[in-house]
Amino acid sequence: MALAIFDLDNTLLGGDSDHAWGEFLCRKGYVDTEEYRALNDRFYQDYCRGELDVYAYQRFALAPLKGKTPEELDVWHQAFMAEAITPLWLPKAVALLEQHKQDDDFLLIITATNSFVTAPIARKLGVNDLIATEPEIIDGRFTGEITGTPCYQTGKVTRLQKWLHDHGENMIGSYFYSDSHNDLPLLEIVKHPVAVDPDATLRRVAESRDWKIISLR
Repeated sequence: MALAIFDLDNTLLGGDSDHAWGEFLCRKGYVDTEEYRALNDRFYQDYCRGELDVYAYQRFALAPLKGKTPEELDVWHQAFMAEAITPLWLPKAVALLEQHKQDDDFLLIITATNSFVTAPIARKLGVNDLIATEPEIIDGRFTGEITGTPCYQTGKVTRLQKWLHDHGENMIGSYFYSDSHNDLPLLEIVKHPVAVDPDATLRRVAESRDWKIISLR
C-alpha cells in the first residue's frame, strides 16, 4: 500500500473551493459583498503568485464563522456544496481516486483551505483522510483564528510529517498530485510527483525535472 496524496483546489476540483466559499457568502448576503469580494479576489491573486500572507488570509476567511457553532453553519455548507462545489466536480478526478483505491493505496487530501470548507468535500470524494488548515474552536464556537501550522507551502510538509509520525505511515512509493507551484516543497519529497493541469511555474519545473503532467479537466 502506497500513500496517494492529493491537493484539492484546481486539482481534484475544477476550481478553488476557498475562493468559491467567499463568492457563496457574497451571493447569500452573509458578508458585505463589495468589500468582501474585493479582498477575496486580492487574496486569491496573492496565492496564485505565491505571495499569500496565509495568517492574514485565514483571519479574513474565518471571520464570517466567528462566534458560530459548526452545527449552525451546516445549513450554509449544505447549500454551498449543492450550488458551488457540484459544478466543480471532475469525473476524471473521481476515476483517478478510484484507480488508487483499486491499487489499495491510502488516499489523503492535503489542502491549505480550512477543514470547515473541505471536510465535507473530502468525505464526498471518499478519501481516507484529510490534512487541512484547522480553524480554532473554543467552547464549541469558531474563534476566527486557526490552530497549529497552516497547511500551506512548507507547512504542508510539516503537517504531513506529523501525520506520518502519528499514524505510523511512511513515504515509500508515495504520490502527490497538485496544480500549484505553492506545493513544490511537497512535490519534491514524494516518489511520484504529478503536475495536474499545472500553473505556468509548476509546468516549467515539471518539464525540467521530467515529472508526469496530466489533465483532469
